[in-house]
Amino acid sequence: MSREGVRIRIARLPGAEDLPLPAPATAGAAGLDLPAAVLEPLELPPGARALVPTGFRVAIPPGFEGQVRPRSGLALRHGLTLPNAPGTVDSDYRGELKVILLNAGSEPVVVRRGDRIAQLVIAPVVSAQWEEVEGLDPTERGEGGFGHTGHTSHTSRKGRQSGPGEDEA
Repeated sequence: MSREGVRIRIARLPGAEDLPLPAPATAGAAGLDLPAAVLEPLELPPGARALVPTGFRVAIPPGFEGQVRPRSGLALRHGLTLPNAPGTVDSDYRGELKVILLNAGSEPVVVRRGDRIAQLVIAPVVSAQWEEVEGLDPTERGEGGFGHTGHTSHTSRKGRQSGPGEDEA
């Protein structure tokens, strides 16, 4: 079965001619790796963040968005992540794709030109139309939120203690 996707127009900015187009690392990858378009190596000390250019602008069609996500290997090996993950690229945005990188690790991280720093996932967007009402239908969960079903001290409705991560929404 072939993967036919939505066509996305992409423009390379001046000075980014040497950078590869965003591309999946493997045939089954959902994300397109975004390169760093830094002119000089960028050192991020622990706790630091930086806005890193990619050298590309895109025209995502209406009804879709771009989700900018961290690369799991960078997060695991170096603590490099995106503080706003996933970041959203709206269909009407035409500026340069830039990535907010955060070094959550304990050692400095150096980002070099062409490094794959994040991934872009193209996803459909469903429009919401508000219907204002006086009340909402009740559910078993009700108003419990913010990890309320995952506490070890929480007794589930079935009368047993739930462990960390169980019954998470």
